Amino acid sequence: MTDVTDAELTIDELARRVGMTARNVRAHQSRGLVPPPRLRGRTGYYGPEHVTRLELIRDLQEQGFNLESIKRLLERTRADSASAALDFARALVTPFGDERPSVLDGRELADRWGDQLTPEIARRLEQIGFTRELGDGRYEVRSARLERAAGELAELGVPLERAVEITAALKRHSEAIAASFVDLFLDCVWRPFERAGEPADEWPRVREALDRLRPLAGESLMAVFGIVMTDAVERAFERELERLDRRDAGAA
Repeated sequence: MTDVTDAELTIDELARRVGMTARNVRAHQSRGLVPPPRLRGRTGYYGPEHVTRLELIRDLQEQGFNLESIKRLLERTRADSASAALDFARALVTPFGDERPSVLDGRELADRWGDQLTPEIARRLEQIGFTRELGDGRYEVRSARLERAAGELAELGVPLERAVEITAALKRHSEAIAASFVDLFLDCVWRPFERAGEPADEWPRVREALDRLRPLAGESLMAVFGIVMTDAVERAFERELERLDRRDAGAA
């Protein structure tokens, strides 16, 4: 969040502070997304609450929320719980985990992967959400861990195309797992809170539940995957031993 030091900003100063245009600010205000400024004479002045609100709108938009959804969220926020509710909304769009995307240009990507990075694979990477085209020949690589894993698989002789398809399969399964944990949060935390009338003093508990659920989901997934991976390797090795025994018996 921007460190706000000025108590009174003109619309042009506010727009610069939040990285928008004055036209954007006026549009959000006309939609009811931003409260009106304090008037002194014929000049409107904006304060820290306007900066916080506009930054939240910007962050929500960047995460794919449309303006109508943002408006509904803001309209449901009562005055006595506005700060906690908006803090919860910001937590919703905070990236999960400690990874930060990196931005590379097309040449850097090509240098890393050489001839393996064909146009078809590049499109597939965007399709599964591993990379995002930012324009001007720049790309956002969303996970350094996945990129390192693909590099290590390449050292083992696994082509990039195969690694990309493994990533796509992981994404499909992870989407189902993520949906299960989201449903868990909605059923056990959010909807009981909503039925209770969204009491202002309960917002911190709801935020804490969201914060705790994220790492719990990751830890649970890794724990189950560890068991499943062990069992899968054992079964595969047993099948290979049986195949070799049959081959040796046939040769004899």
